[in-house]
Amino acid sequence: MEQSIKYTPFFLLCGVLIVSLIVGLLSRRHDRGGYGVQVRSIGHASIGAAIASNWMSAASFLGIAGVFFLNGYFAFAYILGWTGGYVLLLVLMGSQIRRFGKYTAPDFVEARYDSSVARVFSAVIAIVISLIYCVAQYKGIGMVFAWMFGIDYTQALVFGTLITFVYLVVAGGLKAARNPQMHYLVLIISFVVPLMLIAKKLGYNWLVPQFSYGRALRDLPEQASNAYLFPWTFGSPYEWIALCFTLMVGTAGLPHVLSRFYTVPNNRDARWGVVWGLFFIGLLYWSAPAFGAFARTWLTNSGTILTPAESQALADIIVIKTAEWVGLNEIFVSVLAIGGVLAAISTITGLLVTGAGAISYDIYYRLINPKATESHLLIVAKGATLALALLVLVIAVNPPGLIAQITAVAFALAGNTLFPVFLLGIWWDRANKYGAIAGMTVGTIITFAPILLGNLIPMLRTILPPTSSALVGAPVVILTMIIVSRLTPPPPEHLRRFLVEKVHSP
Repeated sequence: MEQSIKYTPFFLLCGVLIVSLIVGLLSRRHDRGGYGVQVRSIGHASIGAAIASNWMSAASFLGIAGVFFLNGYFAFAYILGWTGGYVLLLVLMGSQIRRFGKYTAPDFVEARYDSSVARVFSAVIAIVISLIYCVAQYKGIGMVFAWMFGIDYTQALVFGTLITFVYLVVAGGLKAARNPQMHYLVLIISFVVPLMLIAKKLGYNWLVPQFSYGRALRDLPEQASNAYLFPWTFGSPYEWIALCFTLMVGTAGLPHVLSRFYTVPNNRDARWGVVWGLFFIGLLYWSAPAFGAFARTWLTNSGTILTPAESQALADIIVIKTAEWVGLNEIFVSVLAIGGVLAAISTITGLLVTGAGAISYDIYYRLINPKATESHLLIVAKGATLALALLVLVIAVNPPGLIAQITAVAFALAGNTLFPVFLLGIWWDRANKYGAIAGMTVGTIITFAPILLGNLIPMLRTILPPTSSALVGAPVVILTMIIVSRLTPPPPEHLRRFLVEKVHSP
């Protein structure tokens, strides 16, 4: 890392955050439904942009290119898994979830399974998912701030966290609404325009630089080119398929993704919103592989040799380093850097609010103090936000992997727990609360067993890779739910009628 301070990206970041607050103040709506979510129609493309904006985290903006830089073809599992998850949502659950009319995953679980225990269990899972997801975002912020200020990772992490929290407090204090459409536009422009300029610097097609991915790989020495083009150089077929499947079902079970379906006016908007969202997300994922390939090309052309440890250390900011290496103007390098920070801050904000909401309402109000007033719950939520932020900070000091890998663990937990509960809850009226609780218990064990016991039982990590355990876990949980539900009393008749008459009616 360079030891000099880069003022341009810092002042640009401050400027963008201030503009974001101003736009948020101008975008405040007064026609809101429950939980402060906007429920009026804003057009399918706008809904899609909002979905894409929710989705574009540090993992998408910084992490994917890093995995391509390290592992070539193997990284396609991330793109296929994450985009395929939206197709799964579109086909299996999007409009049905919308018909329940509930605003959070715990709300849905309680309404469908008629169980406060299942609700609290799902709330705890949502909190843990948010924590793991946030660790990846914090790492992204720490990496970029370390690059920006020439300080070590831990100092940068603390400073970046402080700025994030101050922004969250100021935005909350001013009641500034987040404008997802503007947010998406800023992120996609800050990602694609520098990529075009990098392609031009390297002599590739700059108008559509994504098409130069293959040519850049072919320009590598034969041995290196083959390593990045052959499917199983950096992993086995089982590992690739398991990762792809886990990310797919995890996407379909992730709380902050599902919440978008509760905030659109009708089912048609929910379906078309997913289609547009998939298109907007695809624009970013189409571009990310080119960053990894261009980085490899520059290293080859310049004769620079990185050790595996150096490559691993740079992978999560390879989009920024590539722009620097090819000699891009400082302004465009800075644009890439603040794009990564904005993606992380936005995701952290949403996840901390989701986690704090689950603590204040689903746990504190439902279990501890049912007589709590709204102002009391707000104080608890603010305290929970601070506690969660500090907890994530402590964990993020020693991040356990790449940004994309940490994020994948959150998807594994969602795929092993919430996805089966949602899937059977929608499509099988015999699924009951006993099955849901047993399923979430088994899914939680399957997710964390290889992480906690992997050193004692190495076979666990082979069968259940921490980032990819849902290939085995999700079917096991579904089978568990079916067996337990069959062996216990059926759900109330009114719930089964609700599924037939409301959820699956034309």
